[in-house]
Amino acid sequence: MTCDELNDQFGLDGVLRFVEESGLVRAEVTLGSCEATVYLQGAHVTHWKPAGQEAVLYLSSRTALAPGKAIRGGVPICFPWFGGRGDGLAGPSHGFARTQVWELAFAAVLPDAEAGDKLQMTFVLGPTEESRALGFDQFRVAYEVLVGRELRLRLTVANFGEKPLHYEEALHSYLRVGDVRKTAIGGLGETEYVDKRDGNAVKQSGPGALVLERFSDQVYRDTTADLTVTDSVWGRVLELAKVGSATTVVWNPWEDGSAALADLGAGEWPGFVCVEAANTAGNAITLEPGLAHTLGVTVGVGA
Repeated sequence: MTCDELNDQFGLDGVLRFVEESGLVRAEVTLGSCEATVYLQGAHVTHWKPAGQEAVLYLSSRTALAPGKAIRGGVPICFPWFGGRGDGLAGPSHGFARTQVWELAFAAVLPDAEAGDKLQMTFVLGPTEESRALGFDQFRVAYEVLVGRELRLRLTVANFGEKPLHYEEALHSYLRVGDVRKTAIGGLGETEYVDKRDGNAVKQSGPGALVLERFSDQVYRDTTADLTVTDSVWGRVLELAKVGSATTVVWNPWEDGSAALADLGAGEWPGFVCVEAANTAGNAITLEPGLAHTLGVTVGVGA
C-alpha cells in the first residue's frame, strides 16, 4: 500500500498521517496525551513521548533509515529468533521481522476523557519470500500498538501449520535515561541469569535493584516479574508490565562495546538502557498447530 493510500484509508486529520522518506513509510501520531512515530518496516515504534515528559524511547542519531536495514533504537521486534540463529543455520541477527514491511490492518482513536485519548494501530505479518527461504512459512503475526499516556505493545504469533512452531521473540526496548550509570532496574533481584559477557556463565543476581557498571548483556531466565527503571537524573520511574514473557534481557554496550557499532551515535551509550520482555533459549515458545501466543509489555511513566 502506498503512502497516499495509507493516508486515504487510515489518515486522521491532526492525529495520524503517513510520510515516506528515504524509501520508508512511517506513521506520525499527534494526540493531546502523546506523540509517537511507527515505521511500517518492522512495525517499529521509534518514538513515544507522553505529554509533559521527556521522550521515553532512544533512537540512535546514526541509525540507518533505509529499506532492509535494521533500525537502532525504539522497540525492534525480534522474531523468530533472538540474537544469532541458534539452530546452526544462516539467518539475520534477531530474525527477519524487524526488516520486513508489515501491513497496517487497523487504526483508530479510542477516546478516554480521564486518561487522555489513545490511538490503536494493528500491524500484521505473514510468510514472505525471505521467511520461506529461512524455513518459516506457516505462521501469522499480529502486532497491536496502543499509544497514549502509556505505550502498550502486544505481539501475537499463530501457528497455521501442521507441525509445532518453535521460536524465540523479544520486544527489544531502548529506554531513554539521563545516565545509565545512575539508573536502577528493579524487579530482577535474586533471579538467575546468563551473563553473555562472561562466556554465558550462569549467575544469581543480588536482592536489590540492578545498577549497571560495565558493558552488560544479561539474560534473566524464568521471570515474569514486572520491572521498574528508576532514573535519578531525570527524576522519573519507567514502569514495565510484562505479558506472556518468561525472560528479561538487559543490555548496554558501554563505551567499549559502542565503539564497534557503526550505527550507534558516538558517546550516546549513557543515554539509554535496553530492558526487554522476551522468550529466549530455555523459555522459547513451542506452539502446537492451531494455537497462538501473545508477548506484551506496557510502559508507563511515574514520578
